[in-house]
Amino acid sequence: MPPAMTPLKSVRTLAFRPRASTAFRPNTVVGVKRRTYADESAKHNALPEAQQGQTGPNMQQAEHVSEEAAKMSQIMGTGDGPDIEGQGTPVQDILKEDEEARKQAPQVMKDSLKNPQSAQNAKPSKRPFSTLARRPAPDMAADSFNASQLEPSMIPTEAQRAAYTAEPQVPEPASQAIQEEKTGHNFPLPALPLPPNSHKDHRYDPVVQQVTNLLMRDGKKAAAQRNMSVILSTLRTNSPPTYSATRPLLPGAPPASHLPLHPVLYLTLAIDSVAPILRIRSQRGAAGGGVALQIPVPLGLRQRRRQAFQWILDAASKRKSRGSGNDQFATKVADELIAVVEGRSGVWEKRAAVHRLATTARSNLTYGTRGRR
Repeated sequence: MPPAMTPLKSVRTLAFRPRASTAFRPNTVVGVKRRTYADESAKHNALPEAQQGQTGPNMQQAEHVSEEAAKMSQIMGTGDGPDIEGQGTPVQDILKEDEEARKQAPQVMKDSLKNPQSAQNAKPSKRPFSTLARRPAPDMAADSFNASQLEPSMIPTEAQRAAYTAEPQVPEPASQAIQEEKTGHNFPLPALPLPPNSHKDHRYDPVVQQVTNLLMRDGKKAAAQRNMSVILSTLRTNSPPTYSATRPLLPGAPPASHLPLHPVLYLTLAIDSVAPILRIRSQRGAAGGGVALQIPVPLGLRQRRRQAFQWILDAASKRKSRGSGNDQFATKVADELIAVVEGRSGVWEKRAAVHRLATTARSNLTYGTRGRR
């Protein structure tokens, strides 16, 4: 049996020769000699310069396509080339080539394409509209207010007009004899009798305080007060409302131009005008056979305001927001209050439905007093 061959002996006899190394030559520019030494300019971080009579890599570059097109149009005298000296290609040149964009373009650009000379020589004119935040309303002027459209009960009397326009009287301080008796005060004593809003628990208007409590959620009184401030500010800065002849407000309501000057009065008038005077209570089984009996129940002042503002909150929550931010809900509530005063809100329909049902069920008012079977 022949001996096994071992490949290690043959490997030892072979001579391994290293591969010949080739010098790496980087990409060079034709016609430019590579600098193999450091000159004085490199010490000062200066850019290298080509030697005299030779061309560097950044020299004799080709022109841009738009520059070449502009020169060709200038040579040919056509004037259709791009505007290099201006701020790019005008919109009119783009619309000439793009028919789809020309259809969607504004009417001003379409007119400028039809008559380019008038568009170039047009002078800037003043805006035909106003940039004021408040739009002028027709009932702002005293001459434009037509009282014949309103009911006589809504026209304020002379005494009411005088009360609206009268300036608040400043209370006089206490007499000198009383101040001398009470010594040790750094400031004079307040006038007597004390104003009703001097107490910390009654410093706000009752309507404002009740509405603030109804706006409050999860016990966050500060957030409710901030929303109440936004509502009053919106009523104050908006234009005066337009009264509706079909849905009159409370008798003795002031003119529409006076409401933005008194935002608390604005709020009170909107809530009290749409507040129902009663509610419907269902007495189960009173009509016989398990049928509920509808019984009208009169409401107090705070109950009426609570029910009216609950309707306003429900209608405001269904409105679409006109922007973003934390004040969007308060803005929608203020818009709903303005719609109530102008007679455009759906809260009037709820009030009318409750009153119609109460009128139908008025015979059931004596249910508690008559004897039961």
